[in-house]
Amino acid sequence: MISTYLAPLDQVDQARDAHLAFVDDLERAGVLVSAGRQDPPVGGVILLDVDTEAEARELMAPDPYLLQGLAEYAATSWKPTRGALADWKG
Repeated sequence: MISTYLAPLDQVDQARDAHLAFVDDLERAGVLVSAGRQDPPVGGVILLDVDTEAEARELMAPDPYLLQGLAEYAATSWKPTRGALADWKG
């Protein structure tokens, strides 16, 4: 999931702790592969280990950034074939 911020960064940052707690929940659930903010900070990337876009969107629905209208997500399916994630369990 690739996010684009829809609000100024200072507004996004006010919800950042809640968003990071949400990302922690994804990690505890075993569906998070990796996550981080883009540089420059215009959004972020969350790699999920799921089978469908519908499943990814369902998992992302409670994200505080979405609930507060601070960001939107584009789903991009990806199967790594080279590099550090080439042998990922998914």
